[in-house]
Amino acid sequence: MTITTAQIRGARAVLNWSQQDLADRCGLSATSIGSIENNQSTPRNNTLHTIQKAFESAGIEFLGTTGIRLRSGEVRVFTGQAGLIDFYEDIYSTVRNYAGDILVSNVDERLFIKHLGPYAQTHIDRMRALKKIKYKILIREGDDFVPGESYAEYRWIPSELFASVPFYVYGDKLAIMLFDANVTVILMDYPAIASAYRMQFADMWARSTSVNKPEKAAA
Repeated sequence: MTITTAQIRGARAVLNWSQQDLADRCGLSATSIGSIENNQSTPRNNTLHTIQKAFESAGIEFLGTTGIRLRSGEVRVFTGQAGLIDFYEDIYSTVRNYAGDILVSNVDERLFIKHLGPYAQTHIDRMRALKKIKYKILIREGDDFVPGESYAEYRWIPSELFASVPFYVYGDKLAIMLFDANVTVILMDYPAIASAYRMQFADMWARSTSVNKPEKAAA
């Protein structure tokens, strides 16, 4: 199937991409994209294929030669240390151009450090460098292990409300995390689900309290 210029314009509109945004993802110039959309040039099939793949990677589906739609969602499962690292790569690639809150609940940071190994410091360092995001993390009352405090605000939730299954909301994604012998992350790219968990998190955050770290003994 060869996509049409109308579908290209429509897909850009759905994704809120400029011609330059599309050009950057395809290795083309914005002028070339404009010429294609305005029927001022006839693109090669491989150029159209490249444009189509860029849109499909962003969640666009093409319907015949007239229609487009945004995929309703996607579920991915990550397992083991390699899978957990891939999950954190997805976090970083999703949020580095994202301005907003990133929400993490029911966290025992010791498990993250244990399963991530040396990669944990890599993640901490690059999240610290991001300036447009605000991290909020809920941990069990009395827990003062907060390795991400340089970029995140930690708060306590009462022990009776703390669950052993963390969840992570970023962008339009929700991840449910299971720290068994072999860690498993279930990642759902469904905006409605992410929105529901953001509301749940807001309620828990409202009931939370500031983390009181023990004072260091005087030398």
